[in-house]
Amino acid sequence: MAAPQPDLPLAGADPGWRRPRLAPSLAEVYRTVPVSTGAWWRKALAFAGPGYLVAVGYMDPGNWATDLAGGSRFGYTLLSVVLMSNLMAILLQGLAAKLGIVTGRDLAQACRDHFSRPTALALWVLCEVAIAACDLAEVIGSAIGLNLLFGIALPWGIAITALDVLIVLFLQHKGFRLLEALVVALIATIAGCFLFEIIISRPDLGAVAGGFLPTPSILADPDKLYIAVGILGATVMPHNLYLHSSVVQTRRYEETPAGKRMAVKYAFLDSTVALSLALFINAAILIVAAATFHRAGHTGVAEIQEAYQLLSPLLGVAGASAVFALALLASGQNSTLTGTLAGQIVMEGFLNIRIRPWLRRLITRLIAIVPAALTAIFFGESGTAKLLILSQVILSLQLSFAVFPLVWFTSDRVKMGEFVNATWVKALAYLVAVVIAVLNAWLLAQAFRGWLG
Repeated sequence: MAAPQPDLPLAGADPGWRRPRLAPSLAEVYRTVPVSTGAWWRKALAFAGPGYLVAVGYMDPGNWATDLAGGSRFGYTLLSVVLMSNLMAILLQGLAAKLGIVTGRDLAQACRDHFSRPTALALWVLCEVAIAACDLAEVIGSAIGLNLLFGIALPWGIAITALDVLIVLFLQHKGFRLLEALVVALIATIAGCFLFEIIISRPDLGAVAGGFLPTPSILADPDKLYIAVGILGATVMPHNLYLHSSVVQTRRYEETPAGKRMAVKYAFLDSTVALSLALFINAAILIVAAATFHRAGHTGVAEIQEAYQLLSPLLGVAGASAVFALALLASGQNSTLTGTLAGQIVMEGFLNIRIRPWLRRLITRLIAIVPAALTAIFFGESGTAKLLILSQVILSLQLSFAVFPLVWFTSDRVKMGEFVNATWVKALAYLVAVVIAVLNAWLLAQAFRGWLG
């Protein structure tokens, strides 16, 4: 990272920052949700919501390919990787929420303030690429879901997904709580679908429990490690850190040390509960793949369409494939809702410019739809599957550029005051950041080697 510019702080700037606070991102919903002053559970309910918006990114269609590949090929072994990825996510999302609450700046605004202009612009470009890659996975996932459920051709399904911008704009106009409620309802749909799939697939519960324990064979076997790092890259999403640091500011908590302390506590509770639900869904995808495909000897299943075609015949339950496709469609639509917000936050935070949300969404959607549509038209299902995997590699490439600034800012006592990371949290957060960087570098090296060889 480049060093910050040696500018003197401007008048009115907070300690540790060079500029006064900007107008908030998502200004139309900033501090619009009241916080109850009664019992703890009332406060918890008031803060429930942002964590579920974030959790959506941890169960988007990009995760499905890696979880399916891991379960079908190696059984329950990689459940420990799903668990470790989720624990990393809980830590990082907690830091993102704390940054937003304590400083009144989202991560994008903090980067714009701290780093030189060229560095901030470079970080913005990288984040926009990551959002486009994530949007690409959501477009393809939704289109595959429409194809499997209703027989709609992939190019037409991709075109239909462009219309969800209207849903987002309508819900934002009606209030942020309504948007959160829709997201929670879609998450509940996905969870219900996979609970059904787990029940009918009858996994070996002892083997499932054993799968959550790490094993050295993951590091020793290059094939296992490749899929394990893919699961990590698909789980911890860079744009979610920007999103969380902004949407926590929709709550009308008191901007006093006591008010911020309360907000940090309940925001962490919210994201931990929501990400635990995401852990269940990701683990469920892998468990169903292991119990259905690996057990039957179909160890090469990695594509969503192939999984759909095999589920009902192998399980002997007529509706198994349809339920799987319904969960996929709900996952793709849910992810597009939060992708809209993340794109708006990143552009407003890094560049300090405001454009109409529908225009911002249209730009992001076109960046994802054009390559997805061309791939579907010219290369069909196999091409979209490869594009889905490529999108996860791009996300892995960008991840460290969001994680390191986040850990850096929340570990700076001048910026955070009494809310600075404790020494053990700082050490753990930097360890997580380094592990993510090293594993993703290895994944990228493997991917490039495969493309070249």
